[in-house]
Amino acid sequence: MSTLTIAGFAGSFSSPSRTRALVEHAVDLAADRYNAVGHVFDLGELGPSLGAARQLGDLEPESLELVTSLIRADALVIASPVHKGSYSGMFKHVFDLLDPGMLHGKPILLAATGGGDRHALMIEHQLRPLFGFFEAQPLATGIYASDRDFVGGKLADEAARARLGRAVNQFAPFFADYPVPASPAEASPVLQAL
Repeated sequence: MSTLTIAGFAGSFSSPSRTRALVEHAVDLAADRYNAVGHVFDLGELGPSLGAARQLGDLEPESLELVTSLIRADALVIASPVHKGSYSGMFKHVFDLLDPGMLHGKPILLAATGGGDRHALMIEHQLRPLFGFFEAQPLATGIYASDRDFVGGKLADEAARARLGRAVNQFAPFFADYPVPASPAEASPVLQAL
């Protein structure tokens, strides 16, 4: 059996980036939970060829390799910072290069970051419809994190961390064919009795 892979894509050019920090945290949690290999990249790593690309083949080889990693991964974590109520045009352009069937059936944890709570519905109104077009399988729980949820560039808010943990657990039905180590609570009869 092949190794389970989880790719993370942060739709941000900023460095450091709260969006990338959120994606990295989610991918790390999922990779640990499901004994998977995870990797993360962001818009800035796709380089200048992205803006001029009309099809995947127009990307520079390094950029094409990163986008191909999304297509080939078993699961995705995709997040975008909110720009004026939505994702950026360059974020969307990455997905404009993909054929509609390339993400078919793929489980995706959707996330977004923004300056305040007024942007929290971006996942439901912008990201879900985008990935619905691709017939992907967005997880039921999306993660929105605002500036106040981060401390020192890391996701620190306990409620946001708990929500992220619930979302990561929703990958489980998609990974039924992969050996998954038992979580500590599942492994210990004493903890189960509590």
